[in-house]
Amino acid sequence: MQTDTTNQPLDINEGSKLELGSTAKLRVLATYLELVAELHARLSPQEPKTLGGIAFDRQDTLTRWAVQHLTTSPDRSLDAMLDAALERRFSADPGERFFTGGGLHSFNNFNADDNARAPTLREAMQASINLPFVRLMREVVRHTMYQVPGSTARLLEDDQDPRRSAYLARFADREGQTFLRRFWRKTDQRNPAELRDLLLDGLRPTPERLAAVFRYLEPEAPAEALGAFLRERLGEKAPDAARVVRLHERFAPGALDLPDRGYVAGVHPLELWLVAYRLQHPGASLSQALEDSADERQAVYGWLFRTRVKSAQDTRIYTLLEVEAFLDIHSRWARLGYPFGHLVPSLATALGSSGDRPAALAELMGIIVNDGVRLPTRHITGLHLASGTPWETALGRTAAQGERVMAPEVARALRKALSEVVERGTARRLSGSFKTEGGEDLSPGGKTGTGDNRVVVRGRAALALNRTATFVFHLGPRYFGSLTAYVVGPDAAKYRFTSGLPVQILTSIGPGLMPYLDGTQGRACPVTPRP
Repeated sequence: MQTDTTNQPLDINEGSKLELGSTAKLRVLATYLELVAELHARLSPQEPKTLGGIAFDRQDTLTRWAVQHLTTSPDRSLDAMLDAALERRFSADPGERFFTGGGLHSFNNFNADDNARAPTLREAMQASINLPFVRLMREVVRHTMYQVPGSTARLLEDDQDPRRSAYLARFADREGQTFLRRFWRKTDQRNPAELRDLLLDGLRPTPERLAAVFRYLEPEAPAEALGAFLRERLGEKAPDAARVVRLHERFAPGALDLPDRGYVAGVHPLELWLVAYRLQHPGASLSQALEDSADERQAVYGWLFRTRVKSAQDTRIYTLLEVEAFLDIHSRWARLGYPFGHLVPSLATALGSSGDRPAALAELMGIIVNDGVRLPTRHITGLHLASGTPWETALGRTAAQGERVMAPEVARALRKALSEVVERGTARRLSGSFKTEGGEDLSPGGKTGTGDNRVVVRGRAALALNRTATFVFHLGPRYFGSLTAYVVGPDAAKYRFTSGLPVQILTSIGPGLMPYLDGTQGRACPVTPRP
């Protein structure tokens, strides 16, 4: 059942891109537990005495933990390992600054009383504490960087490694093609305006970044066109005419090579190149793009090894590797129903900066409830046409074929963590609200999230865009969904509601839902006649 009370053509459940706050922690936790399950499958067949000889990188703390657990735990089952993974502790200290998304960023907890804590992931999930999940996302990103044997990330730790030059050429060709194929799929079937918007979507808008992209995509455009573009993107914060001229000259086509331009813009250089290529060659095929990008693929990775300033080199290398790690993380999220073509390559994605949709979150909850099997969402169950005539036709849906996208052990671990959010966490006011007439507790579980989306300039909120509060939940073994409160436009600044609002709404409508939920016990669902 789906309802939308916004009284507008846009369906916020399926047609929006909203910052739904801490609901993103559920996606992060699912990815983390999937990685734990993969490590278990790879490492558990080995005897404890041989695990100590496994080589792993000092930055890959997740593999190190997995080896330690399997070496010391008397119970080496996957269920036990997933349970132990949820008991790991992460600091909630907001004092650390994180290098992510090409710059240094700070994050805060919603409740300052949590700052001195080092909660388990279970506790952090229950109380929706931000910093443990930022650090968990960092661990996931680093594990993704280092998990491939012989990865570039490993070679970068030793700038004297004699394999670097030879490996670089192979890496540039192989990995460059891999990422170019991903960017091709991401940009396929897009018109020129959509290509530009796709590249700029999620980009932290500054005059320098926008100018670097615009001058690459529109090399012949005059300064006046750049100024109009910046005014469209930045509004009142757009630079004056004199600065526009300087930006036009600074980012002229020959002023920066492709890797430097991508670094300044905060996008992967190959994605920038491909968007420009498709704008200039709208009829080109993927094979043509791969053939024409040979020099660019070498350049994107080759420059990393030429600078003598290792700290500057490592900064740029890490930025590029982080972007590539998020491409892999995105593929995992997409398999679980994430509705958008890319993630913002920043640890802030753990707190919702990449956006989501209420319907997509409900689909993720359905996968978890269904023991890791994804079933298609259907809006129409059947059609009955021309009843009582010679042309009478009845159309019914075919049986849905489920696809396993998550290990059942991971789904069980997530259900348990979600139930604890209701029992002891941010949704505890819901506890005990859904019991059948026979006394059966439908054991609700879920995750809350609050999004306050504003344009912030120099630390001050300049424009409120929207405010959201979401609760994604399951009720018993069959029912799941999401409930979102949403205010759009400048009026959003007047509202202070949090995710406690949808939790309370669900609690309040519980008595009206129970006859339907109780129908799972063998009674037909009631039908309320219309007046």
